[in-house]
Amino acid sequence: MTKREAIFPANRHALYEQHGYSAAIRSGDLLFVSGQVGSREDGAPEPDFAAQVRLAFANLRATLAAAGCGFDDLVDVTTFHTDPENQFATIMAVKQEIFPQAPYPNWTAVGVNWLAGFDFEIKVIARIP
Repeated sequence: MTKREAIFPANRHALYEQHGYSAAIRSGDLLFVSGQVGSREDGAPEPDFAAQVRLAFANLRATLAAAGCGFDDLVDVTTFHTDPENQFATIMAVKQEIFPQAPYPNWTAVGVNWLAGFDFEIKVIARIP
């Protein structure tokens, strides 16, 4: 049976402790990353939306790096949006910065009513190289 290993970035933010969850779980050669948000070190949301999206990706990058992964290792992406129609252009611009060329990961975008004060969240599954 494959063991689960909790993964945390070096400078993990307060949300993990406040809400009792792991940044990611390694199981075999896969990494299951919890939803990453644009939180500051104290756990508070970044108020500027574009900056919040970039910070969510930065937090994701740090979590992936803690497991020896990068954005090229992403297999499946799910994002959650509080106002998809008005946020789409900003998200796509940041997405293009992170993933400038194919092959792109699978991606599912979900509109939601609530993200605990945040407006964007990203969770992923990555392969461990």
